Amino acid sequence: MVATLTQAAPGAAAAVRLPRRRVLPCLPTLWPSMLAPRLRPRPGPFPFAWPDARRYYFARNAAFTAVRVLGLERHEVLVPAYHHGVEVEALEAAGAEPRFVRVDGRMQLDLEHLEASIGPRTRALYVIHYAGFPQPMEEILAMGHRYGLSVLEDSALALLSRDGEVPLGSRGDIGIFCLYKTLPVPNGGVLVMNRPLDAPDPARGAPLGSTLSHAAGSFLAHVALRWGPGGAAVRESIRRTGRALRFATGLRTLSTGTTHFDAAAADVGMSRLTEVILDNLDYDQIVEVRRRNWSLLYSRLREVAPPVHHELPAGVCPLFYPLVCEDKEWAAARLLARGVETVDFWRDGHPACPRGAFPEVDALRRGVLELPLHQDLSPDDMEYLASAVEEILS
Repeated sequence: MVATLTQAAPGAAAAVRLPRRRVLPCLPTLWPSMLAPRLRPRPGPFPFAWPDARRYYFARNAAFTAVRVLGLERHEVLVPAYHHGVEVEALEAAGAEPRFVRVDGRMQLDLEHLEASIGPRTRALYVIHYAGFPQPMEEILAMGHRYGLSVLEDSALALLSRDGEVPLGSRGDIGIFCLYKTLPVPNGGVLVMNRPLDAPDPARGAPLGSTLSHAAGSFLAHVALRWGPGGAAVRESIRRTGRALRFATGLRTLSTGTTHFDAAAADVGMSRLTEVILDNLDYDQIVEVRRRNWSLLYSRLREVAPPVHHELPAGVCPLFYPLVCEDKEWAAARLLARGVETVDFWRDGHPACPRGAFPEVDALRRGVLELPLHQDLSPDDMEYLASAVEEILS
């Protein structure tokens, strides 16, 4: 049974307040050393070294292109009911017709409901690997083969993650990746074609203003992480100034945090700055540190705040630790007061997927809060984070 985080009752004994310390950002941060171009770039892992890949500004651009490449216009695509929403908008904008399929309380696709949902107009199965943990691809691929359906493997939350030795995103007809959820890059999405297909390269380069704005935000998060309260104050001051300047000048950026698909930006590619940063990363270390940090959190919180997944399979690169809460806003505010930034994970989906039709998904949307465990955070940071969670549980 999954434990839930609840607000302490009035009059309950207060926990000892933790000492003030630096901010723990919710995403990995940009270090200045990552900005130096390399004369001999390191060979990257899948999907970066894949020969048949296209690099976009957003992962949603890859989903949009996948519909066109696979000829799914005016056909039905089966999509998990637990989704972000922007990927569904991208599928619709490209001409596909999403139909939703049950996901259980452990973020696993219901294969029986998936197969029962296949109809005469179904042409593809859309699979989402949540937080780096794999879906049962053997069974899904067999189902796709049995019914003659394409399989789109959405690994936006599972970059660098494997199912044993097999990279997630490498087995479906199409693999889709988001880079900036896992890596300290200002933008980036990748479309991988795992069978002979013909996808166009992005027609437009990334806008410089948006790229620099997002890179600056990541660097300021690094300042807040390394410089403690003083760095956090500098970060907030510069952010306020930037917002005021954007308002005064009317400058609009391509935001990586939006929940809506903009068809006008569907052909925008990845920035050169992202490419430079990618050449400077140690991917094996990123996976190793994320796995270590997940294990450290699990060892401290498994009894009081167990995650959705109760084990870390071989090869998985976890994106975050899913804290299950009864009141996400209350928990997020109290963790932020202790310097821990969190993310309200997928509270709302696409409006075409009605609330109440999938109770387990509704519970996940109400309850899951992302705790950071990315590669910038040390074992000491994980101890502090776990203590902060234990404190607000008391």
